[in-house]
Amino acid sequence: MSRREPMQWACHNPAMLTFVVALACAIALDAAPDVLVSRQLAARAHLTVGDTVTLAADANGARARTFRVAGIYEPTPDPMRFTAERIEGRLHLPDLIALTADPHDPASAESVNAINVTLAPGIDTRRFIADLASQAPGVTGWPTARSRDDDPFVVLDRFHLAISVVTVVGSTAFLLALMVIRAEERRDTIAILRMVGISRRSLLTSVAVEGLVTAIAGAIFGVALAFATEGLVNRIFQTRYDTALVFVRVTPALAWRAVAVAAPLGIAAGLAASWTLLRRNILSLLRR
Repeated sequence: MSRREPMQWACHNPAMLTFVVALACAIALDAAPDVLVSRQLAARAHLTVGDTVTLAADANGARARTFRVAGIYEPTPDPMRFTAERIEGRLHLPDLIALTADPHDPASAESVNAINVTLAPGIDTRRFIADLASQAPGVTGWPTARSRDDDPFVVLDRFHLAISVVTVVGSTAFLLALMVIRAEERRDTIAILRMVGISRRSLLTSVAVEGLVTAIAGAIFGVALAFATEGLVNRIFQTRYDTALVFVRVTPALAWRAVAVAAPLGIAAGLAASWTLLRRNILSLLRR
């Protein structure tokens, strides 16, 4: 048998050739490092688990490397970036260094620009920064936590507080007007109750209870409406911005706070509306 016969046999057997090509592709695929891609990137590039992608740190595609999509993840919701499309990928650190290192600078693979450090509870941040600067000259540290004045969410919280105060004042005025109208409608009833010997204290107590029940019923209705529309509002904005961020969340603490604020306001509105009638004498109530 000559040396050419095995090669001729392989060429005349397509199944053998297909097997060799498939084996070579499988070996190359296993050699490709893994990468995780965000759900948004997978949807835009039509990627699925097992696909191969080419990544490069340069915009012109120089020094590109092939990676295998090992999984698709949902990016962590970030309120500061909810309007940005999360086209992201996650690599193992050695693969990221090999992809971004400058071949003309051997030290580029051994140097970093920043390191995030999480301090244990009870450690003073300023003292840690001072100790770091004294032991490693040239290294500068700064806290990542925002101060109360620089935090944009503090401004947003104050805006929500202002809106809630305006809403509570407006709803209290509406409740007071409603209680005044009801008190005027029951002028004759109050006069008759006064004539049969019902004291002003008893009438004030009944009015206070009525205002309390009305306010609590309104608060419960508002909380129920918020619970019912919470999912709808979240779905609308999550679909609009393609994010898993929760925009509205009604917690039990907020529900109890709404009831706790509504109760005294309802009592005060009921007493204020009825006191103008209860302090009059019986003849003036009967228009005599």
